[in-house]
Amino acid sequence: MTEATRLSRRAFGGLAAAAAATFAIGRPGIVRAQAAITFAVPNPSALTWLPYWVALGEGYFGEEGLAPTLQAIDGSSAVLQAMSAGQAQIGAPGPGPVLGARARGVDVKFIYNLFPKSVFGLLVKKDSAVQSPADLKGTVVGVGTADGAEVSFTRAILTDLGMKDGVDYTFLPVGDGGTAAVAFLRDEVGSYAGAISDAAILGARGLELREITPEKYLGFFGNGIAMLESQMAATPDLAPKFGRALVRGMRFASDPANHDKALAHCATGNPQEGEDKKFAAALLAAAIERMTPTEAFADKGYGYQPPEHWQMIHDAAVASGALEKPLDDLSAVYSNEFVEGWNAS
Repeated sequence: MTEATRLSRRAFGGLAAAAAATFAIGRPGIVRAQAAITFAVPNPSALTWLPYWVALGEGYFGEEGLAPTLQAIDGSSAVLQAMSAGQAQIGAPGPGPVLGARARGVDVKFIYNLFPKSVFGLLVKKDSAVQSPADLKGTVVGVGTADGAEVSFTRAILTDLGMKDGVDYTFLPVGDGGTAAVAFLRDEVGSYAGAISDAAILGARGLELREITPEKYLGFFGNGIAMLESQMAATPDLAPKFGRALVRGMRFASDPANHDKALAHCATGNPQEGEDKKFAAALLAAAIERMTPTEAFADKGYGYQPPEHWQMIHDAAVASGALEKPLDDLSAVYSNEFVEGWNAS
């Protein structure tokens, strides 16, 4: 077990913040002449943001005239707060928190579906008596943060089973990776809703886990790239350039011949994660699989957001109470306007 599996979100966020350029607080944070931008993410794993680090390492952002800095902070809500405060020009929140922010009047728009297959899964110990989510009634479900995208993902599954948060089950924030493993070992939680990076870390800790996510929920897409509409208006070339670099990074990383180089680029972003070669290779394979569009939407290219999937996530949020009422215009929450251009080059 290396230090790679013990790096906290907060610790990595501090490392990233130390290297970040200083931005004036405002809304939006205008990209300066040097085209320096801050990209806020809710998880410190470099491999979770694979195409970003590959695009950075291969010089794709530089070719677009961008000089991005990644800042890892705690959860999607914190990412959205950083964007609203002008401290980040672009971010990677989950769709659930984006819906909640939009309902509160935040002009956030989801523009790139980074994980077209669910980035989250419901995990239990291999020898657990729990065989399906229905067996979680009366139990404690571990999550990374209280307001992360994994919460809305899990709540949707359990709401469909007639369970109510705080009545039939409870969430317990236990952190990511190593701290989640401790919660499992102490039996503080009976299950864990985690991202692919968390699952890989738990496996590295020697915990044999089993996924109990219902198949239909694997279609709930995960985090993606989002911007404020006010930021998009102020810097209209940022979304086309940023997304184009990401697509190039994804294509490069998906070629098996480039896997070693992709791992090296990600190790630059998170050196500790890269120390455990076996762990990093496993996470790379999982990231590529989850970031590759499903066969049904492969022809749309990277970044595409199926409207029917947004509707499913929205309806689940309303049913669970995460949204007090349906949004007046769900189509305003997301946009596929850049997808064709990103994939054309």
